[in-house]
Amino acid sequence: MGLYSTLSTILAELNLAPLAAIGAGLAIIGAAIGIGNIGQRACEAIGRQPEAGGAIQTAMIISAALIEGATLFALVICLLAIL
Repeated sequence: MGLYSTLSTILAELNLAPLAAIGAGLAIIGAAIGIGNIGQRACEAIGRQPEAGGAIQTAMIISAALIEGATLFALVICLLAIL
């Protein structure tokens, strides 16, 4: 028996659904905190330098999109663990 077949047998016997649900929840919580911090800091920065508001808003939207992408990837991995 090879290593791969042994690991697949062990993983098949484990019930990973609760752990996947916890992982999905942690991914969502982490993304929410991160995007909230980005929004807070961007509002503070625009309040201090209104003339740089456009550049700050663009950087904020790009950062939030990257966080959303990483969160979506984490959710897909967690949901695949259930299947």
